[in-house]
Amino acid sequence: MDQIKGFGIILVVYGHNFPVIENYIYSFHMPLFFLIAGVFHPKKSNFEIVKKRVQQLLIPYFLWSFILFFFWLFLGRKYGESAALDLSPIKNFIGVFYAQGDIDYMNWGIPMWFLPSIFLTFLIFWLIKKFIQNKKNQFLVIIVSVFIGFLIPRFTNINLFWSLDVSLVSLIFYTFGYYTKNYLFFNKWRGEKIALFILGILHLIFSLFLLQEVDMYRSTYGNEFLFIINALVGVLFWCNLFKVLPIFKFLSFFGKNTIPILAMQVRSLTFIKLVLVLTIGSSVFNFTELEKIVLVLFQLLLMFPILLLINKYVPFLNGKNKSI
Repeated sequence: MDQIKGFGIILVVYGHNFPVIENYIYSFHMPLFFLIAGVFHPKKSNFEIVKKRVQQLLIPYFLWSFILFFFWLFLGRKYGESAALDLSPIKNFIGVFYAQGDIDYMNWGIPMWFLPSIFLTFLIFWLIKKFIQNKKNQFLVIIVSVFIGFLIPRFTNINLFWSLDVSLVSLIFYTFGYYTKNYLFFNKWRGEKIALFILGILHLIFSLFLLQEVDMYRSTYGNEFLFIINALVGVLFWCNLFKVLPIFKFLSFFGKNTIPILAMQVRSLTFIKLVLVLTIGSSVFNFTELEKIVLVLFQLLLMFPILLLINKYVPFLNGKNKSI
């Protein structure tokens, strides 16, 4: 499980470097995390799990968001594109709590939108499971919720609190993860390799011929039906592939540290660009595709010792209550 999460967070870092395969990455990498979250949803709907998810998602979100906001306030907004945009500190402070609004409200750290949104998805699913006992009715409410999530951006340009519309859409992936977890991750089943081959062919077809622009943060899905199918095919393909691959310890490590990586990835790139400015004297960067991959490697290397320190001394920044 940690391997596929590690793979996913590396795709997030790479995707934010604007690679040529950006549309491919965005077609499934966020649905992957919503689906994995569904895998870990407990069967019992007691309130303890809500408190646990607050500790795992919301506390790290607010701690990191304040760190990133004050870094932006006292330093980041004075340089580069942020300085040219002359953005409002008050709006960006509001953005810490609202977790939406693009660069006007989240110039300090747009990638952080994901944590409140996935918490909302969890909470909605938890409420449905707790108060609706009939499974058919549960599925009906989920389908209607997903439909509403798709409709909202069609009729309004308002950025909803904690990306509520995205959370509703993501119920489809969360629910899928919850009900298929044994097949996807925990149990071996006959026909796995055949399924992997078929999924690989479908994934290739979708990626080559039916790929469209997707940006869940901005509620951009293209054709909604194709988005769901393409995302599920992509997620299923990679999940099944990692079941047959050997264990890569570095992927497992990064998979255990997705929240700090999500928070630090953009600032690590800023640091690398600063070093390049000081060494080569240019502030205009047109990185090749190979250079973008190298950038990801340097970003991960920069974050690695910080991740070790976080897990040893301040594990709550990683959603943990004790060091790992």
